[in-house]
Amino acid sequence: MRNLKMIVEYDGSGYHGWQRQKNLLTIQQVLEESISRITGEKTAVFGSGRTDAGVHAVNQAAHFKTNSPIGAPNLLAGLNGILPRDIVIKELKEVAESFHARFDVKSKTYMYRIFNGPIRPVLYRPYTWHVRAPLDLESMARGLSLLKGCHDFSAFCGKKEAAADCVRTITEARVESKGSDIISIYLEADGFLRYMVRSIVGTLAEIGRGKRTLEELSEALEARDRKYAGVTAPPQGLFLLHVKY
Repeated sequence: MRNLKMIVEYDGSGYHGWQRQKNLLTIQQVLEESISRITGEKTAVFGSGRTDAGVHAVNQAAHFKTNSPIGAPNLLAGLNGILPRDIVIKELKEVAESFHARFDVKSKTYMYRIFNGPIRPVLYRPYTWHVRAPLDLESMARGLSLLKGCHDFSAFCGKKEAAADCVRTITEARVESKGSDIISIYLEADGFLRYMVRSIVGTLAEIGRGKRTLEELSEALEARDRKYAGVTAPPQGLFLLHVKY
C-alpha cells in the first residue's frame, strides 16, 4: 500500500466546500472519483482540513492510499487530464505510510482579499469581497496585532463550535495593499475554527470603516461570545494559502 501526498489548487466557486456531502458537489468527491477512475480502486482522500462553500485554495494538502503501481508522475498527469478546469493537482509524491494530511499539520496560512473601491468590480468579483467605503489600514493592522498569540476565539467561530475548544495561536497577522484597490489580509495559526478567518475579517472591516473600535475588538475576545464580534465576510475572498508540516 502506497501513501501519496498531493498539493491541490482549486476555485471553490462551483462547489459546496471540500468535504463530501450527500447530493452536493464537493472538491473531495471530485478528487476521489477521479483517482478511482484511474486506479480502479475505491479511494478515500483526506485533506488538511475543510474549506467552506465558495472558498478557494492555492495549496491545499491532501493524501490518499493506493495499491496501484502507476508512478506518481504518470498518475499526476493522468489526474490533471481528467479533472475539471477549476481543480488542478500541483504536486503528487509518495510519502511515509504514517503521514496524515490533517493530523500532522503544524500551521496553516489563509489569505483574504478585499476590493476596496466605490465601483463594484467585475473581473475580481468571484475572488474578493467588495467594500465600497474607504478602509483605514492602520487601524486594521492594529486590530490584527491584538489577535496575535494564544487566545480563545469563541467570538469568531460558528455557532456549532461554541461549546468546543476554541483556543488557537495566531503566529502571523498582517494586512497589505500594494497601491491598488486590493487589500490582502494574511493569518497564520496552528489551527482555525469554522468561519474564524471570515469573522475576523468582517470585524476588521468594521474597524477600518470606523464602525467599531479596537477596544470593542478586545472586549469581543474577552467576552468569548459571537454576538460581540462583527459580521462574517463572504466566502469568495478567502484562500487557503499554505499548509506547513
